[in-house]
Amino acid sequence: MRRRDFIAGAVAWPLAARAQRNEQVRLGELWGGRRDRLLTQTLLVSLRNELMKLGWVEGRNLRVDYRFDDDDPRLRAAFAEELVNLRPDAIFAAGGPARVAVKQRTNVIPIVFAGGADPLDNNVVSDVARPAENVTGFTGLISSLGGKWLELLKEAVPNITRVGHIFNPEDRNAQGSNPQVAAINAAARQLGITIVRIPLRSPVEIERDISAFAAEPNGALLRTGTGLSAQSEETVRRLVLQYRLPTMYGGSPIVDEHLLMSHGHGAPELVSGAASYVDRILRGAKPSDLPIQYPTKFQLVVNLKTAKAIGLTLPESFLLRADEVIE
Repeated sequence: MRRRDFIAGAVAWPLAARAQRNEQVRLGELWGGRRDRLLTQTLLVSLRNELMKLGWVEGRNLRVDYRFDDDDPRLRAAFAEELVNLRPDAIFAAGGPARVAVKQRTNVIPIVFAGGADPLDNNVVSDVARPAENVTGFTGLISSLGGKWLELLKEAVPNITRVGHIFNPEDRNAQGSNPQVAAINAAARQLGITIVRIPLRSPVEIERDISAFAAEPNGALLRTGTGLSAQSEETVRRLVLQYRLPTMYGGSPIVDEHLLMSHGHGAPELVSGAASYVDRILRGAKPSDLPIQYPTKFQLVVNLKTAKAIGLTLPESFLLRADEVIE
């Protein structure tokens, strides 16, 4: 056991008793992404409101230490280290990279996560029903969805024969051996689609790689994961609209105008569920008492404004399948 884990365990006191006496408990929060991002703000408010409903009021019986990693791996690692050293009673991790960063630094402090891919895929836990580790929460993705995203792209744009899979190369869930990527490749073979892997590193490389992909016809893009700087985000947005590339986002409902469609979980629902787990842990439950939860409902969101901007007419049958159509 590392020294910081021993210290964190040694200073822990009965949370349930403190909660009953309405004394302050300490919660660390590590958020993946930029603080000013609309989705981050929405989820931050959602978590705070859910905790208040459960009786946890910041400044009264709850102290919160916030960290936002700006999608920077070095900043994420530093903030995870800081939060662990603060010895909170629990840590909330938003997103897969944040979850991994905190888990690498403590085996004692309870961690509740919301979002990210299947924790079995990157060995965060070994048992989802009774996680023996100090981690539990609500995962955002099921690996088999990778194939579904390609199927939806093909249904919306039947003439596509090439799909550029754009991803953050530092994202473990985007590595070639990951089950999500395997599901994408399997669906591509069945649909007669060639997958072109496009790692997103710097704006210069993004410009080069997406421009090269767009030079050939019948292409579309599939974007998975997060982790881009504001400048890189803007470069992707501009190129997608410039080259009129139909783009699917595998994840939360659409929050950006360059995306044609998205398919995935409702992120606020994951955060709401995670808040209930934070509450139970602060009242004395152990992570092993709380099975990891998988999403049961997925949304297909289609953006007709983007379709018009890239000169695309979507089949009526496809639009009827959408849970939400942005007009």
